[in-house]
Amino acid sequence: MEGPHALSLRYALLAILTAAPLTGYETAKRFEGSVGHVWHAPDSQIYPELRRMESEALVEGRQERWGPKGTKTRYYITEAGVTAFREWMATPLKYAPWRDVAHMQAAYFEWADPASVRMHLTQHAAHYTEQIAQWSSQVQAIESHEHPMIAARLERYPAEQHERIVAFKAFAYEGLIRQAQAEVDWAHRGLELLETLDAAAAPEETPQAASPAENPAASPGETPEAGSSTTA
Repeated sequence: MEGPHALSLRYALLAILTAAPLTGYETAKRFEGSVGHVWHAPDSQIYPELRRMESEALVEGRQERWGPKGTKTRYYITEAGVTAFREWMATPLKYAPWRDVAHMQAAYFEWADPASVRMHLTQHAAHYTEQIAQWSSQVQAIESHEHPMIAARLERYPAEQHERIVAFKAFAYEGLIRQAQAEVDWAHRGLELLETLDAAAAPEETPQAASPAENPAASPGETPEAGSSTTA
């Protein structure tokens, strides 16, 4: 029996093939540039899954001429594949238990020195800032219709569906951007908290009593008696 990750990869591949028939190589490249932003899978998982899907009649692999003597397999989604994809889209999600190493680690920052805490939080903010830039560029490409998957879908489906196609794709990335921005803000809040805690833990400077050398009115080895006064 296949695990939930294999099944999620399957529906991601079916989603891609609803745009256009693709070879295994093209599928892997389109995966990387589209759903790969929300579901990571290496090529070593994609090719075997395409073959399993073919054996279950979810896709049909057709041999096409490639070069003077070679051939390549282009995968077409079948009616059974479309049905399976629609059923998956209509199925409520089962959310996996939450696992977040960064936030778990943050709960025990008192075990780390301030430099290590600062390193973790700075890297966290930098990572999600980079993700925001990537996802923002995806939204721009989607809304301008320059994204290759969007262009393929708009060419294949009726004009009355175009607005929904573009809107929902952009909506998905906007959700990722909002989540990433929250992580950036959280990391910056952590850096501010670290400064506050470090300042509170720093030893306070207390005024020191004047030494004899700093008090010319006192003779060596003597200290002024209480209530005594001196004149210049």
